[in-house]
Amino acid sequence: MSAAPSSTPLSAPPGPAPSDHWIATAHGRLFARRWAAGPAPCPDASAPPPIILFHDSLGCVDLWREFPAVLCRATGRGVIAYDRLGFGRSDARTGLLPRDFVEDEARTSLPALRAHFGVQRFVALGHSVGGGMAAHCAATRGTPGDGPGGAAGSDCDALITIAAQACVEERTLQGIREARDQFNQPGALERLARYHGADQARWVLNAWVDTWLHPGFADWSLAEAMARVTCPVLALHGDRDEYGSTEQPERIARWAAGPARVDILPGVAHVPHREQPDAVARRIAGFLAGLPAGPADGTGHPPQQPPSTPG
Repeated sequence: MSAAPSSTPLSAPPGPAPSDHWIATAHGRLFARRWAAGPAPCPDASAPPPIILFHDSLGCVDLWREFPAVLCRATGRGVIAYDRLGFGRSDARTGLLPRDFVEDEARTSLPALRAHFGVQRFVALGHSVGGGMAAHCAATRGTPGDGPGGAAGSDCDALITIAAQACVEERTLQGIREARDQFNQPGALERLARYHGADQARWVLNAWVDTWLHPGFADWSLAEAMARVTCPVLALHGDRDEYGSTEQPERIARWAAGPARVDILPGVAHVPHREQPDAVARRIAGFLAGLPAGPADGTGHPPQQPPSTPG
C-alpha cells in the first residue's frame, strides 16, 4: 500500500541541520551524516528505528542530495548515510574489490555505524548495488559482534531497495558498458572527482566497471541473502531503469523469506529518489507506517502484508 499523494512538497520545509561524523574502523575512517527527526540528534528509546542508507556504485553521501532530509520528514525517522571506504570523504581504497564486497558491508561498516550511533534496531535502505548491501545487512543475525548466523533474530525491521540488482542481467552489463564509454568524454571524470576527489575518482569508476564486467562475477546473485531476510521488504524499481529490468525487484520479492512487495514506478529510470524524491519518500513512509508493531509469534516473522499494485 502506497502513501496517499499530497500536493505539499516534502522538500519545502527546513528540518534540523544534519550532523557530520567520522567513524574509525580497522580498515580506515568512514564519513557519515545523520539527519535527526527530532530537534536534537540524541538517542531516544521511544523514537522509531532510524533508516540507514547504502549508496550505489558511484555514489556517496552528497549524491543522495536532498533525499535523506525529505525521507526524514516523510517518515518521522532519523536517517543515516555514509560513504563506503574509497568513496566520497571516507578514507581511500586501492586495488580490486573482492568478490564478496557486497556482503562485506554487513560485516564491517554496519557494525561500526551501529556502535557509533548507538543503533539497536534499524531499517536498511539501499540504491542499486547498495540494495544488495542493505539485503545482506537485513539478513545478518544478532546484535553487532554476533556476526551472521548468530542465534538471535535480525535487528533489521524492514528492507527497502531502490533500483537494486538481484542478479547480473545483460541489461545491467550493457548499461555499464555505455556508462564506461561516456566517462571517456572530456570532463566526465572531473565531474565524478567533485564527489570523490581527483585521486579516487578513477578508482571509483574502475571498481564499478571492472567488478561487474568481470566474467567471475557473472553468477553473482542475492538469492542466498534474501533467503535469510525475514523482515518485510519493499522493492522499488522504475520501469525505465537502464541497469535492470523489472525482473530484478520481482526476484528480490520472490527470494525473500518474509513478506515482500514490489512497487514499479512508471516513467522512472535508475535513480528514482533523485527523479521523484517526494513521491518515493511517500511510498516508503506509507510502507513503514504499515509495519506491524512487532513479531506476531516470537519467531521473527511478522504477519503477511497484501501485495501492492504497480504505479
